[in-house]
Amino acid sequence: MKPSQCDCSTARSAVDRRGFVKGLAAAAALVLPGRSLQAGLYSGPSRTSAAETAVTELYRTLTDDQKKVLCLPFDHEKRHRISANWHVTEPTLGQQNFFTSMQRELTTRIVRGLCSEEGYARLTRQMDEDAGGLHEFSVAFFGVPGDEAQPFEFMLTGRHLTLRADGNTVDRAAFGGPIIYGHDQVDPVASKNIYYYQTQQTDAVFRSLTADQAAKALVAQAPAETAVQLQGDAGKFAGIQVGELSAEQKQQVEQALKVLLAPYRTEDVSEVMDIVKSSGGMDQLHMAFYSQGDLSGDKTWDIWRVEGPSFVWHYRGAPHVHAYINIGTKKA
Repeated sequence: MKPSQCDCSTARSAVDRRGFVKGLAAAAALVLPGRSLQAGLYSGPSRTSAAETAVTELYRTLTDDQKKVLCLPFDHEKRHRISANWHVTEPTLGQQNFFTSMQRELTTRIVRGLCSEEGYARLTRQMDEDAGGLHEFSVAFFGVPGDEAQPFEFMLTGRHLTLRADGNTVDRAAFGGPIIYGHDQVDPVASKNIYYYQTQQTDAVFRSLTADQAAKALVAQAPAETAVQLQGDAGKFAGIQVGELSAEQKQQVEQALKVLLAPYRTEDVSEVMDIVKSSGGMDQLHMAFYSQGDLSGDKTWDIWRVEGPSFVWHYRGAPHVHAYINIGTKKA
């Protein structure tokens, strides 16, 4: 995928500690009942999954004029682009005299189908606050949905969001390829952003580390947020390897992954964990925390990264949230 830049140990008080514990409880509650990180329960999404069914229905409503604008070859360079703020095609969903109300409703169904219930509510809030709503986003079709012989992908892009639906036809790529979420955060208080609960959960991992482990996990300078290319087994990863942690610390990491993945549909979560398992399991992941961009100087590291041979989750929480996720098997 081709990256594109976006335009856009001090003791804490008792109040801070109480707030932290409450935050963790709220984060844990986001993991839906029955959703585990077991691999192999599902085969990932399919052409008949809810989101993909809506993609095919939407495609079939397109006029010839709409197809000229929205439909691109499967290998078009735009499918490989990643950015926290761009439009894959020019018309937004709210553009008058281009999309019909039915087409907007089908797009809503696609987005809902890609998310858990909680994730859909959070993404809806994100889109409303950062861009003014789903009608300010754009869509594209790569390949032909409904053609059983060919891969396809639907992409939705806009400010701080990229989502994909591919029916598991894109080879060795969870979510159909890199996805992005974010949230405008101009206030220096990190807890104002709607994804701060994720930082609280990764902070729980950092707090569980010994002094020596913490020194290894803490890195001064973060890499570019768009640097999420998969490295494979020969990769070099910053931070501390999960395989070096104790059993209790590994449980903290697993809980963090549950929280990170909770906004997405079960089919995609299962595919993610199958990919991680095929690359050596969670023991091959690394966690890095960056002292750069420490909002409020509170040593709750606002920029962090989980990375392994087939997994990159880069979260930049300062000055506002940009998160880039790329999970798949590196191609030779």
